[in-house]
Amino acid sequence: MATNPELIERDEFRRLADIALNASKGEHTLVSLADTAGGTTRFANNQVTQNVHARRYQMTITVAFGKRAGSATLSELSEGPIIEAALRAERLAKMAPEDPEYLPPLPAQEYPVLPAYRPETAECTPARRVGLAGEAIKLCRAAGMTAAGIVEAYTTAVGLAASTGLFAYELRTRAEFSLTAIAADSTGWVQNESRSIDDLGVIERARTAIDKARRSANPQELAPGRYTVVLEPACVAGLVGPLQFAANAKGYFRGTSALAGKLGQQVADSRLTLQNRPDHPSLLGASFDGQGLPADSRKWIDRGVLVQLDYDRFTAQEKGVPPSFGLDAAHLSGENPVGSVDALIESTDRGVLVTNFWYIRPVNPTDLTLTGMTRDGTFLIEDGQIAGGLINFRWHDSPLRVLNALEAFTEPLDAITLERPKMFLPALKVRDFNFSSVTKF
Repeated sequence: MATNPELIERDEFRRLADIALNASKGEHTLVSLADTAGGTTRFANNQVTQNVHARRYQMTITVAFGKRAGSATLSELSEGPIIEAALRAERLAKMAPEDPEYLPPLPAQEYPVLPAYRPETAECTPARRVGLAGEAIKLCRAAGMTAAGIVEAYTTAVGLAASTGLFAYELRTRAEFSLTAIAADSTGWVQNESRSIDDLGVIERARTAIDKARRSANPQELAPGRYTVVLEPACVAGLVGPLQFAANAKGYFRGTSALAGKLGQQVADSRLTLQNRPDHPSLLGASFDGQGLPADSRKWIDRGVLVQLDYDRFTAQEKGVPPSFGLDAAHLSGENPVGSVDALIESTDRGVLVTNFWYIRPVNPTDLTLTGMTRDGTFLIEDGQIAGGLINFRWHDSPLRVLNALEAFTEPLDAITLERPKMFLPALKVRDFNFSSVTKF
């Protein structure tokens, strides 16, 4: 495997971790590494405004005596500073109060091999990022619009080592493209993340943003109320994210989750299945999490039934079940999908198409009611066609209601929003979505 020559490699991390583990006199010691190299290109007003490349790395040493733990972080990775950090973590641990939920590091684990590293991203230069940004700027300028956004490419070496024999190391790449096409009274937005810089689809997505800005020009006001809506995948990500949090086992058993008491019960349309897919090529799956738990592909909602909770290690030990990796690579799919977002629009006599949600906040945790606003392309649908742009709405609704009010949905698609990590989710056609008011823009 090609590696980024700037980053700490596996054998070097093992050597550095051994220095800390040998220096520590704690009952348990955990060493973690995050070493990142890459850069961000920002553009606005149809010109590049920033193009930086940087390397940032740090090691954290956690030492525990019983249930007392202390941590020290350092960025000078040589023998003397590492030993001093281990001793500092010891001193902090001896002064710390007991943590009743502290658990020692995991023992040695077996990890899946996932496609987390792509050499084309690791090798992406600042000049190439500028070139990709320039393609988006050129298209927006030709359309009489202003471009603003980012192109990023980063590589990270992630490592864990513990006195229990745990050892994990992985190289991970991440590339991102975001564009807002700004017209006189409208905007269009796209965003994507991938392990590969080659898979961002800059030109195709830029054309989509421009088309949305053009078609939503001169937006009209539509009275608030309940409408049939077509929610693009970014919107669905804004709903699935809070649903993931509601599946937290600790909140579930304390009765504070909207899903409390619903394990084994129907919580969504019976055609839908939500699962973790760290192996999916469109997602940013990792082989282990921050505690060293191996990734898995378990189902969380199976044909509408809640079958899995998110167990942290302490709650899992309390309940006598295995801890869960989490739903970091969320994949929502359904039986009998339609072909595309356009097919959902064509099947709608009258409704609203929404590109994205933002500023999503909880309103009622007992039923998972959320509020947020639409942005960057909200459209009136009439007779199966886009009739024009709409002034944005504020909305109040719950993913538990939305996922039980489906008329149709697409195959899973790239789904990323400003407030949630990358997922792979369908666009949804939903009955009676609640737009509570109209915004001023």
